[in-house]
Amino acid sequence: MSVESAVQSQPRARAELRIPAHIGVIMDGNGRWARARGKPRTEGHIAGVKALRRLVELSITYGVKYQTVFSFSSENWTRPRDEVRFIIGLLHRFVASDLESLYRNNVRVTIIGARDGLEPSLQRLIGDVEVKTAGNTGLNLAVAFNYGGKAEIAEATRRIARLVAAGTLKPEDITEATIARALYTSGAPDPDLIIRTSGEHRFSNFLIWQSAYSELAFVDEYWPDFDEEIFLRVLEDYSSRERRFGGIEAQDL
Repeated sequence: MSVESAVQSQPRARAELRIPAHIGVIMDGNGRWARARGKPRTEGHIAGVKALRRLVELSITYGVKYQTVFSFSSENWTRPRDEVRFIIGLLHRFVASDLESLYRNNVRVTIIGARDGLEPSLQRLIGDVEVKTAGNTGLNLAVAFNYGGKAEIAEATRRIARLVAAGTLKPEDITEATIARALYTSGAPDPDLIIRTSGEHRFSNFLIWQSAYSELAFVDEYWPDFDEEIFLRVLEDYSSRERRFGGIEAQDL
């Protein structure tokens, strides 16, 4: 199913669902999915891109406003060179082949992460997709590429330090909101829900500032198998939770 057809379909009846405004996804398990099927790891990454398309379709259909997906971490450069080259090529192809469809379906795309050191053609591609979709008002899709949560906070600290050094910000005026505005995700709400596939139970340096009060969902399936059934299972579980943000339940008042 394409993004084009997704917006024409209706979500399955789930009146009791509470839809998160912002969902973060750690798309994990492409290599293990491929290995379990006797396929090369590259086939797992191709299947992972197809799962990403399904996620975008589902987010549009169910009315999610913000989606942040972890596609390539700053630590992933240590993987075999051929695999890294293949993943970067997949990003090129995903953007090139899906850009028009994303634009028509009112999706605003941003790429978050460090850009210094990326090859010029990739930097131009990132710039093109962001400019092309900047005016869209539907789903806000952030793709975390060459991203690390600790590095993001370090970069935000440097930005704030430059303001202090320039005399435009006093140290005593630095607040949590100041830091949030200096992050890559500035302008987006913190994620209500973070999903990680493949049965792993850790953040892996993803949105570590923003996820302070996020609900967490760990699913056993590998990322290429992510579909509407799994999506609804996660949403139903999320909808049954009471988010207290450090407070207490109503019956305890």
